[in-house]
Amino acid sequence: MIFIHQPVSVAGTMQLERRSLELQDAIPEDTVWLDLIRPSREEELKVEGFSGIEVPTREEMKDIEPSELLYVEDGARYMTGRLLSKVSDSEEPGLAGITFILRGNRLVTVRYEEPQAFRMYTQRAGRATGNGPTAVISGESILAGLIEAVIDRAADVLQLQGERIDRLSAKIFEVQDDPSARNTALQDTLRALGRHNDLISKQRESLVSMERILLSLSATYRTNKAPRELREDVRSTLRDLQSLEEHATFLSTKINFLLDATLGLVNLEQNNIIKLFSVMAVVFMPPTLIASIYGMNFKTMPELELPFGYPLAVVMMVVAAVLPYAFFRWKRWL
Repeated sequence: MIFIHQPVSVAGTMQLERRSLELQDAIPEDTVWLDLIRPSREEELKVEGFSGIEVPTREEMKDIEPSELLYVEDGARYMTGRLLSKVSDSEEPGLAGITFILRGNRLVTVRYEEPQAFRMYTQRAGRATGNGPTAVISGESILAGLIEAVIDRAADVLQLQGERIDRLSAKIFEVQDDPSARNTALQDTLRALGRHNDLISKQRESLVSMERILLSLSATYRTNKAPRELREDVRSTLRDLQSLEEHATFLSTKINFLLDATLGLVNLEQNNIIKLFSVMAVVFMPPTLIASIYGMNFKTMPELELPFGYPLAVVMMVVAAVLPYAFFRWKRWL
């Protein structure tokens, strides 16, 4: 599917108009942004012929080598990043490859998923770059607006995860008297920590990929002496991104602490169970010894002839069991 964006003048302000393009329709010359979503081969060829670029395949977008993600070819700059998608609780979070292609005054984006950041930007595309009205709409300004939307979305995700982790932290250290409920809560906590850690690690990976793009753009703009306002926007966005990376690292560290704390509580529960079995073994050891002595088959055993021999043996076994238990209670080992 191809979406085109054209600059239009509304009340003296240049804004973007977004609409879908059928395969048989011609691409207008004033198009500044071509957004390809799960394109067919025919759509790729159409855009390639119009823009003079080569649209990368989905497999090429999955490469992790920097030389395959950031490069210049035939006057076009190719930049591939990975954006977080499917952040809802009902879906498994994933990373979607997005390729940004800048050639002249035109931007081409290629994607096979619809990250929330793109939806956020396209919803406010009527305000040009998403940063408010601008006198000149270009592919570079649109790219800056898209990257800013990605950073805004990453901030929202990290803030939400931080709040959830805080609630989970309070739940971990909450005192629960019911052992069965406590064990179930610990298991649920471990699963939740795993989900949060997976999401934050993928968000951090996305931020690292976008940082590469911003560093590449910053170097290019500085070399080509791009407009000062554009260079300042890139530097400001880069600072915001790096602060989010630090926050993501902090959240990862907190998750590791909570994971260690949860595993420590699980070990305490297991130790309590083992301690219970150890105490039971010690409590029943003396009565077992007494029963074993009087269970031997010898002819000469004086106690066997006593009329009160059996009650005496029972009393000895009870006393032998009560004394270790009372000692453990006195030492507060139970």
